[in-house]
Amino acid sequence: MTEYERSRTMPAQPEHVFDQAAHVGRLDSWLPEALHVEAGQLPAVTVHEDRTDEDTSALFRARPDQMRLEWGTRDQGEYAGWLQVAGLDGGASEVTVHLSFFDEGHDPGEQAVTDALDTSLRRLEEQVRLHVGHAAG
Repeated sequence: MTEYERSRTMPAQPEHVFDQAAHVGRLDSWLPEALHVEAGQLPAVTVHEDRTDEDTSALFRARPDQMRLEWGTRDQGEYAGWLQVAGLDGGASEVTVHLSFFDEGHDPGEQAVTDALDTSLRRLEEQVRLHVGHAAG
């Protein structure tokens, strides 16, 4: 098993960050650009990966009381992950994303994963800024 984790501080209340991250219809706005999520009967979702042009059955759960998202493959057991939002002083938040690959063949490698996680966190922050700024203005 291989695990990866990245964090980023975002200048928004944790509730705003979690709401943006947890909105199933907006997952494509911050997930790696090669992944597309189609909600089924939640927690069931289908993940399409452009790199392989394959659809994978997966699960996606939002736990608002814990400000935590959890996901993973449903049948294959290839990977799982979570996103945790924590409040910081001054109205900021820290967002941590963790991925576990149980199947070596599904792990694209450390550089690819850390780049994808960093890009996803940056894209999530951009979405948070857009929605929080829009709601405030």
